[in-house]
Formats: sequence, structure tokens, C-alpha cells
Amino acid sequence: MHIVNCGAGNIGSLLNMLKFLNIEAKVTDDWRELSNASRIILPGVGAFDNAMSYLETRDGLIDELKNKALNERIPTLGICLGMQLLLESSAEGTSHGLGIISGVCERFSFDDNNYNVPHMGWNNVTISKPSPLSENFDEMRFYFVHSYYCKVSRSEDVLFTTNYGTNFASGISNGNVYGVQFHPEKSHKFGMKLLKNFMQA
Repeated sequence: MHIVNCGAGNIGSLLNMLKFLNIEAKVTDDWRELSNASRIILPGVGAFDNAMSYLETRDGLIDELKNKALNERIPTLGICLGMQLLLESSAEGTSHGLGIISGVCERFSFDDNNYNVPHMGWNNVTISKPSPLSENFDEMRFYFVHSYYCKVSRSEDVLFTTNYGTNFASGISNGNVYGVQFHPEKSHKFGMKLLKNFMQA
């Protein structure tokens, strides 16, 4: 398992969860190390443009990440900002995303004062299509912290949905590439099960 360092926080929490699950993981921003990856996680908490700028300064990293995901079809999981980076662009900034899955990120905007931005806290997740990530789940509840959400171009790429004033894609997938808007590493037993499932994907 390789975790891509995209210059955005929260890798420590993910490493702690993986260690608890006895999953060996290595953090890297070197394309040569990533070339040996059998599974990849792209995590992140922070701003879209900052993360893309960081990735772009690491020679060969974006090309190798795309090669592993698209050509070698290595199981790849984007978490929170990492999910948004999989898409083409974000209203949060001006940088191009990785474009591994077709879509864009938009900011939550509500006329109803009952909904604050960011969307923060526990929420239910509904399965939109069968996936290795949702195997053996009777209930799915995860912890969210985000102000932007993903709109994929193809409805068949929606993996999970969640309602927060509106229904949004809280999970996406296309083949071997997955993204989740929530934080498995902060979601206790639900997050543990999802990460275990990813290891079997």
C-alpha cells in the first residue's frame, strides 16, 4: 500500500488507522516508489489548488499516478480532497485536476439557514451501485468535513450518495478507481471495514 503525499494534511490519522488494521503503508511523493505500488490512496485535507501545485512540483508523480490508475489498473482510492483531485476541476480554485474521473467540484450553497458550510459531522451513506467497498455493510455512517462536493459527468460513476440539504455523490468509482468524500480514518468501525474492503478490491 502506498499513500501519495499531496502536501495536504491528515496523513497521520490515516497511517494510524492502517497500522491498527495491520496494513503496511508507505507515504511517498516520488514516482519511482509509486511505480512499485499494488494499491494507492490519495488523501488530503486542504485546498484544491495547493494540493495540485504540490503534485505538479514532484517530477513524474502525476504521470505515474495516472499510469498506475488508468493503464496498470491498480486499485486507487481518493479520500476527501483526494477524491476531488481525481476530477477535472474545482470551483475552489483554477488548477486542473487529475482528470482520472470525469467531473467537477462545486461549493455547497444553501438558502436554508439549517445547513452550515462546511458539512461537518456524521451522516448516512446510501449505496448507489454494487462495489467491493460496500461489501458486508448493513449500515453505512461516516464522518464528513467538506465545503465542496463532486459532480461526476456520468451517473454510472456515482458509488454512494448522502443528503445534506441536497443529495450529493459521497462516493464515486470507475473501474479500479474509487473516491470517498468522507473520512474513513475518522469513522471508527465503518471506516475500518471500508479500508479492509479496499484491500480486497
